[in-house]
Amino acid sequence: MIRTHGLTKAFGPLTAVDGVDLDVREGDVYGFLGANGSGKTTTVRMVLGLVLATKGTIELFGESMPAAASTVLPRVGALVEGPAAYPHLSGRVNLATFDAAGRRGKGPDRRGRITGALEQVGLDPGDRRPVRTYSLGMRQRLGLAAALLRRPPLLVLDEPTNGLDPQGIREIRELLVALNASGTTIFLSSHLLAEIEQMCTRVGVLDRGRLVLQEQLDTLTAPTGRIRVRTPDVPRAIALLDGRVETRGDREVVVRGTDAAELNAALVSAGVRVEEIGPVRRLLEDVVLEASEAIR
Repeated sequence: MIRTHGLTKAFGPLTAVDGVDLDVREGDVYGFLGANGSGKTTTVRMVLGLVLATKGTIELFGESMPAAASTVLPRVGALVEGPAAYPHLSGRVNLATFDAAGRRGKGPDRRGRITGALEQVGLDPGDRRPVRTYSLGMRQRLGLAAALLRRPPLLVLDEPTNGLDPQGIREIRELLVALNASGTTIFLSSHLLAEIEQMCTRVGVLDRGRLVLQEQLDTLTAPTGRIRVRTPDVPRAIALLDGRVETRGDREVVVRGTDAAELNAALVSAGVRVEEIGPVRRLLEDVVLEASEAIR
Protein backbone atom coordinates (compact mmCIF):
# COMPACT_ATOMS: atom_id res chain seq x y z
CA MET A 1 0.00 0.00 0.00
CA ILE A 2 2.83 2.40 0.87
CA ARG A 3 6.42 1.77 -0.18
CA THR A 4 9.33 4.19 -0.13
CA HIS A 5 12.95 3.64 -1.01
CA GLY A 6 15.72 5.96 0.14
CA LEU A 7 13.18 8.67 0.94
CA THR A 8 15.10 11.78 1.92
CA LYS A 9 14.20 15.39 2.61
CA ALA A 10 16.77 18.09 3.23
CA PHE A 11 16.10 21.68 4.16
CA GLY A 12 19.39 23.33 3.30
CA PRO A 13 22.08 21.76 5.50
CA LEU A 14 19.47 19.98 7.67
CA THR A 15 18.43 16.47 6.66
CA ALA A 16 14.97 16.01 8.21
CA VAL A 17 14.31 12.57 6.69
CA ASP A 18 17.26 10.35 5.85
CA GLY A 19 16.92 7.36 3.50
CA VAL A 20 13.64 5.94 4.80
CA ASP A 21 12.36 2.62 3.37
CA LEU A 22 8.73 2.23 4.44
CA ASP A 23 6.85 -1.00 3.83
CA VAL A 24 3.16 -0.69 4.70
CA ARG A 25 1.21 -3.75 3.61
CA GLU A 26 -2.45 -4.21 2.82
CA GLY A 27 -4.38 -4.89 6.03
CA ASP A 28 -1.79 -3.34 8.32
CA VAL A 29 -2.42 -1.03 11.20
CA TYR A 30 1.03 0.48 10.83
CA GLY A 31 2.30 2.54 13.74
CA PHE A 32 4.84 5.17 12.69
CA LEU A 33 6.46 6.00 16.00
CA GLY A 34 8.89 8.78 16.82
CA ALA A 35 9.47 11.72 19.10
CA ASN A 36 8.22 15.15 18.13
CA GLY A 37 10.70 16.56 15.63
CA SER A 38 11.90 13.15 14.44
CA GLY A 39 10.64 13.72 10.89
CA LYS A 40 7.32 11.83 11.00
CA THR A 41 5.12 14.61 9.62
CA THR A 42 7.61 15.49 6.90
CA THR A 43 7.63 11.84 5.85
CA VAL A 44 3.83 11.71 5.77
CA ARG A 45 3.65 14.90 3.74
CA MET A 46 6.08 13.49 1.18
CA VAL A 47 4.08 10.25 0.94
CA LEU A 48 0.94 12.26 0.18
CA GLY A 49 2.68 14.51 -2.35
CA LEU A 50 2.32 17.62 -0.19
CA VAL A 51 6.10 18.07 -0.04
CA LEU A 52 8.56 17.02 -2.71
CA ALA A 53 11.31 14.62 -1.69
CA THR A 54 14.92 15.60 -2.13
CA LYS A 55 15.79 12.01 -3.04
CA GLY A 56 14.12 8.62 -3.13
CA THR A 57 10.95 7.04 -4.49
CA ILE A 58 7.37 6.70 -3.21
CA GLU A 59 4.62 4.28 -4.24
CA LEU A 60 0.98 4.27 -3.17
CA PHE A 61 -1.12 1.32 -4.35
CA GLY A 62 1.84 0.38 -6.54
CA GLU A 63 1.81 3.71 -8.39
CA SER A 64 4.55 6.31 -8.33
CA MET A 65 4.00 9.46 -6.32
CA PRO A 66 3.53 12.34 -6.82
CA ALA A 67 3.11 11.57 -10.54
CA ALA A 68 -0.02 9.47 -9.92
CA ALA A 69 -1.50 11.77 -7.28
CA SER A 70 -4.65 12.57 -9.24
CA THR A 71 -5.66 8.91 -9.47
CA VAL A 72 -4.23 7.64 -6.17
CA LEU A 73 -5.16 10.30 -3.62
CA PRO A 74 -8.95 9.91 -4.02
CA ARG A 75 -8.43 6.44 -2.52
CA VAL A 76 -6.65 7.83 0.54
CA GLY A 77 -8.22 9.44 3.59
CA ALA A 78 -5.75 11.70 5.35
CA LEU A 79 -5.46 13.78 8.50
CA VAL A 80 -2.13 15.60 8.66
CA GLU A 81 -0.93 18.30 11.06
CA GLY A 82 -4.36 18.86 12.54
CA PRO A 83 -7.71 19.31 10.81
CA ALA A 84 -8.36 22.12 8.36
CA ALA A 85 -11.83 23.70 8.35
CA TYR A 86 -13.71 26.88 7.54
CA PRO A 87 -14.29 28.28 11.04
CA HIS A 88 -17.51 30.14 10.17
CA LEU A 89 -19.24 27.00 8.81
CA SER A 90 -20.73 24.08 10.69
CA GLY A 91 -19.02 20.71 10.73
CA ARG A 92 -21.62 19.29 8.37
CA VAL A 93 -21.23 22.11 5.83
CA ASN A 94 -17.45 21.76 6.05
CA LEU A 95 -17.73 18.10 5.11
CA ALA A 96 -20.13 18.92 2.27
CA THR A 97 -17.65 21.47 0.95
CA PHE A 98 -14.80 19.00 1.21
CA ASP A 99 -16.84 16.32 -0.54
CA ALA A 100 -17.85 18.67 -3.34
CA ALA A 101 -14.17 19.38 -3.96
CA GLY A 102 -13.75 15.63 -4.38
CA ARG A 103 -16.46 15.58 -7.09
CA ARG A 104 -18.28 12.63 -5.58
CA GLY A 105 -21.75 13.71 -6.60
CA LYS A 106 -24.69 15.29 -4.81
CA GLY A 107 -27.98 14.25 -3.30
CA PRO A 108 -28.96 11.55 -0.81
CA ASP A 109 -25.72 9.60 -1.17
CA ARG A 110 -23.64 12.56 -0.09
CA ARG A 111 -25.97 13.44 2.77
CA GLY A 112 -25.91 9.87 4.00
CA ARG A 113 -22.14 9.64 3.86
CA ILE A 114 -21.73 12.92 5.72
CA THR A 115 -24.17 11.83 8.42
CA GLY A 116 -22.45 8.47 8.72
CA ALA A 117 -18.95 9.99 8.95
CA LEU A 118 -20.01 12.43 11.68
CA GLU A 119 -21.69 9.67 13.67
CA GLN A 120 -18.66 7.41 13.32
CA VAL A 121 -16.42 9.94 15.05
CA GLY A 122 -18.94 10.90 17.72
CA LEU A 123 -20.15 14.24 16.36
CA ASP A 124 -23.81 15.24 16.14
CA PRO A 125 -24.87 15.46 12.46
CA GLY A 126 -27.51 18.02 13.46
CA ASP A 127 -25.09 20.40 15.23
CA ARG A 128 -25.23 23.73 13.37
CA ARG A 129 -22.65 25.55 15.48
CA PRO A 130 -19.71 27.02 13.54
CA VAL A 131 -16.45 25.13 13.83
CA ARG A 132 -14.80 28.10 15.54
CA THR A 133 -16.80 27.15 18.66
CA TYR A 134 -15.44 23.58 18.63
CA SER A 135 -12.93 22.33 21.16
CA LEU A 136 -9.61 20.97 19.89
CA GLY A 137 -10.91 17.44 20.37
CA MET A 138 -14.04 18.18 18.32
CA ARG A 139 -11.92 19.67 15.55
CA GLN A 140 -9.80 16.54 15.56
CA ARG A 141 -12.92 14.39 15.27
CA LEU A 142 -14.12 16.53 12.36
CA GLY A 143 -10.78 16.07 10.60
CA LEU A 144 -11.08 12.32 11.03
CA ALA A 145 -14.65 12.44 9.68
CA ALA A 146 -13.32 14.19 6.57
CA ALA A 147 -10.72 11.43 6.15
CA LEU A 148 -13.46 8.78 6.41
CA LEU A 149 -15.98 10.54 4.19
CA ARG A 150 -15.00 8.85 0.94
CA ARG A 151 -14.70 5.41 2.57
CA PRO A 152 -11.08 5.03 1.47
CA PRO A 153 -9.17 1.72 1.51
CA LEU A 154 -6.17 3.53 3.05
CA LEU A 155 -6.13 5.98 5.97
CA VAL A 156 -3.06 8.11 6.67
CA LEU A 157 -3.40 9.75 10.07
CA ASP A 158 -0.94 12.07 11.79
CA GLU A 159 -1.52 12.17 15.58
CA PRO A 160 -5.28 11.45 15.24
CA THR A 161 -6.00 11.49 19.00
CA ASN A 162 -4.39 14.87 19.63
CA GLY A 163 -6.59 16.96 21.92
CA LEU A 164 -8.92 14.12 22.90
CA ASP A 165 -9.71 13.12 26.47
CA PRO A 166 -9.15 9.48 27.56
CA GLN A 167 -12.69 8.47 26.63
CA GLY A 168 -12.31 10.08 23.21
CA ILE A 169 -8.98 8.34 22.67
CA ARG A 170 -10.59 4.99 23.43
CA GLU A 171 -13.50 5.69 21.06
CA ILE A 172 -11.18 6.62 18.20
CA ARG A 173 -8.99 3.60 18.89
CA GLU A 174 -12.01 1.30 18.79
CA LEU A 175 -13.21 2.96 15.57
CA LEU A 176 -9.84 2.48 13.85
CA VAL A 177 -9.61 -1.16 14.95
CA ALA A 178 -13.13 -1.77 13.59
CA LEU A 179 -12.27 -0.06 10.28
CA ASN A 180 -9.19 -2.23 9.95
CA ALA A 181 -11.24 -5.35 10.67
CA SER A 182 -13.53 -4.36 7.80
CA GLY A 183 -10.61 -4.05 5.37
CA THR A 184 -9.14 -0.57 5.77
CA THR A 185 -5.36 -0.28 5.91
CA ILE A 186 -4.24 2.32 8.43
CA PHE A 187 -0.97 4.24 8.64
CA LEU A 188 -0.87 5.96 12.02
CA SER A 189 1.82 8.45 12.97
CA SER A 190 2.21 9.09 16.70
CA HIS A 191 4.70 9.95 19.42
CA LEU A 192 2.63 8.00 21.97
CA LEU A 193 4.07 4.54 22.46
CA ALA A 194 1.01 3.28 24.34
CA GLU A 195 -1.26 4.31 21.45
CA ILE A 196 0.87 2.34 18.98
CA GLU A 197 1.12 -0.68 21.27
CA GLN A 198 -2.64 -0.95 21.80
CA MET A 199 -3.83 -0.90 18.21
CA CYS A 200 -1.03 -1.53 15.71
CA THR A 201 0.03 -4.75 14.02
CA ARG A 202 3.23 -3.42 12.49
CA VAL A 203 5.63 -0.77 13.74
CA GLY A 204 8.19 1.58 12.21
CA VAL A 205 10.38 3.74 14.45
CA LEU A 206 11.85 7.01 13.24
CA ASP A 207 14.76 8.56 15.15
CA ARG A 208 16.25 11.85 13.97
CA GLY A 209 15.03 11.22 10.44
CA ARG A 210 16.22 7.61 10.17
CA LEU A 211 14.06 4.49 10.22
CA VAL A 212 15.75 2.44 12.93
CA LEU A 213 13.18 -0.32 13.24
CA GLN A 214 10.39 -1.85 11.12
CA GLU A 215 8.74 -5.11 12.12
CA GLN A 216 5.54 -6.90 13.13
CA LEU A 217 4.55 -5.88 16.66
CA ASP A 218 4.02 -9.46 17.82
CA THR A 219 7.56 -10.30 16.67
CA LEU A 220 9.03 -7.38 18.61
CA THR A 221 7.15 -8.31 21.77
CA ALA A 222 7.49 -12.09 21.46
CA PRO A 223 8.11 -14.20 24.60
CA THR A 224 11.71 -14.15 25.78
CA GLY A 225 11.99 -17.77 26.88
CA ARG A 226 11.35 -16.83 30.49
CA ILE A 227 8.33 -17.21 32.77
CA ARG A 228 7.39 -14.84 35.58
CA VAL A 229 5.79 -16.44 38.67
CA ARG A 230 4.16 -14.38 41.41
CA THR A 231 4.06 -16.34 44.68
CA PRO A 232 4.21 -15.73 48.42
CA ASP A 233 6.40 -18.86 48.63
CA VAL A 234 9.52 -17.58 46.90
CA PRO A 235 12.05 -19.66 48.91
CA ARG A 236 10.09 -22.89 48.25
CA ALA A 237 9.79 -22.06 44.54
CA ILE A 238 13.53 -21.44 44.31
CA ALA A 239 14.29 -24.71 46.08
CA LEU A 240 12.04 -26.62 43.67
CA LEU A 241 13.38 -24.87 40.55
CA ASP A 242 17.03 -24.85 41.52
CA GLY A 243 19.18 -23.87 38.54
CA ARG A 244 16.32 -22.43 36.48
CA VAL A 245 15.66 -19.24 38.46
CA GLU A 246 17.21 -16.16 36.86
CA THR A 247 15.95 -13.39 39.13
CA ARG A 248 13.99 -13.20 42.35
CA GLY A 249 12.01 -10.58 44.25
CA ASP A 250 9.99 -10.46 47.43
CA ARG A 251 6.97 -12.11 45.78
CA GLU A 252 8.13 -13.24 42.35
CA VAL A 253 10.73 -15.27 40.49
CA VAL A 254 11.69 -15.29 36.82
CA VAL A 255 12.44 -18.76 35.51
CA ARG A 256 13.94 -20.04 32.27
CA GLY A 257 11.29 -21.92 30.30
CA THR A 258 8.50 -21.57 27.75
CA ASP A 259 5.67 -23.79 29.06
CA ALA A 260 3.85 -21.82 31.77
CA ALA A 261 1.15 -24.47 32.18
CA GLU A 262 3.68 -27.22 32.85
CA LEU A 263 5.57 -25.03 35.32
CA ASN A 264 2.36 -24.07 37.10
CA ALA A 265 1.37 -27.72 37.49
CA ALA A 266 4.78 -28.59 38.94
CA LEU A 267 4.67 -25.73 41.44
CA VAL A 268 1.10 -26.41 42.59
CA SER A 269 1.67 -30.13 42.97
CA ALA A 270 4.64 -29.31 45.23
CA GLY A 271 2.46 -27.07 47.39
CA VAL A 272 3.78 -23.74 46.11
CA ARG A 273 1.03 -21.14 45.99
CA VAL A 274 0.88 -19.44 42.57
CA GLU A 275 -0.85 -16.06 42.35
CA GLU A 276 0.04 -15.30 38.75
CA ILE A 277 2.13 -16.95 36.04
CA GLY A 278 2.90 -16.11 32.44
CA PRO A 279 5.60 -15.64 29.81
CA VAL A 280 7.92 -12.64 30.01
CA ARG A 281 7.61 -10.53 26.88
CA ARG A 282 9.80 -7.71 25.71
CA LEU A 283 8.32 -4.27 26.25
CA LEU A 284 7.95 -2.19 23.12
CA GLU A 285 9.51 0.70 25.01
CA ASP A 286 12.70 -1.33 25.56
CA VAL A 287 12.79 -2.44 21.92
CA VAL A 288 12.46 1.15 20.69
CA LEU A 289 15.15 2.45 23.05
CA GLU A 290 17.56 -0.30 22.02
CA ALA A 291 17.01 0.39 18.31
CA SER A 292 17.50 4.12 18.78
CA GLU A 293 20.63 3.73 20.90
CA ALA A 294 22.16 1.34 18.39
CA ILE A 295 22.59 4.12 15.81
CA ARG A 296 23.97 6.75 18.20
